[in-house]
Amino acid sequence: MTDIVNAIIEGFAAQSMAEWIAVILGVAYLVFAMRQSNLCWYAAFGSTAIFSWLFWDVSLVMESALNVYYLVMAVYGWWAWRSGSNSGGGAASNVDSTPLPVQSWGFKQHGLVLLAIAVLTFTSGYLLTENTSAALPYLDSFTTWGAVITTWMVTRKVLENWIYWVVIDAVAIYLYIDRGLYPTAFLMAIYVVLAVGGFWLWLKDYRSQQDDLALGQSA
Repeated sequence: MTDIVNAIIEGFAAQSMAEWIAVILGVAYLVFAMRQSNLCWYAAFGSTAIFSWLFWDVSLVMESALNVYYLVMAVYGWWAWRSGSNSGGGAASNVDSTPLPVQSWGFKQHGLVLLAIAVLTFTSGYLLTENTSAALPYLDSFTTWGAVITTWMVTRKVLENWIYWVVIDAVAIYLYIDRGLYPTAFLMAIYVVLAVGGFWLWLKDYRSQQDDLALGQSA
């Protein structure tokens, strides 16, 4: 047990400043996202730019590609949250726009999401196994495709995104420990805890929205 603890401590000490900066920005992203603050997307952009390079450097091909996607989603998420309920309008609509509300998906939508994640995971996992030297191709694919779809859910403020993140981040902890990315694995552990808190904060806001809607309809 002592050897394991010492190995983890040494692993933390050996990590680059770039990874630590990415970890700090990653935590900032989630804290701001929990509060539904647009600042989360600025933190996300900086964190994922660094992680794109770090994951490529340790042969996590899918994770590296995922972070390039995160860069695009950081820009889109910033725009979607800022534009709010009038996101389909032009520049003038931003004046009258209201914050994008939290929404909840039904069983059918989540069933389609889970099916898509499963198909994409096994397809890319197989292709990576047969054609590349990627490490842990199926786990890498699962966390990647799960995160791709769940990130889209975040940009649309889908309440259940936090439940998906708990599962994805828990799997990612093992993935990053295996690759020696100890601070990043630690970040995922923090994410699991914060994702639970994020769910309850968004659930409270969602229920408040539903109460206000019901009150407005009855008036």
